Amino acid sequence: MRKIPIIKIKENLIVSLQFDIDDKTALSLQTDLLQEIRRTGATGVLIELSALDMVDSFMGRTLSDISRMSASMNARTVIVGIQPSVAITLVELGLQLEGVYTVLNVEDGLDLLEKLRTEEVEHGQA
Repeated sequence: MRKIPIIKIKENLIVSLQFDIDDKTALSLQTDLLQEIRRTGATGVLIELSALDMVDSFMGRTLSDISRMSASMNARTVIVGIQPSVAITLVELGLQLEGVYTVLNVEDGLDLLEKLRTEEVEHGQA
């Protein structure tokens, strides 16, 4: 099982999936991310998927679970770089990434996380 690096930049944790991962690695990533949110107090999680050509239903559910669990720890999740083949697969499998924001690239993802953070502060939710 490969360990997936989690990088902290400002208030965000960033993960770039550079290879297809098995179920065990996906679950390890989920646990590691939640531990890092707790340890660092991060309020944003950005998951970059541009290197993935396909995902299965387990990985789709895991991404959705990561988002829901992160939200319960006051961190929003943005997924960036979804390839057309991945988007098609997610739709064909009937998977909805509930609570997950998606944008095209890392820069837009970081901008969105900052916007969400600002809106929460303005509305007294942070």
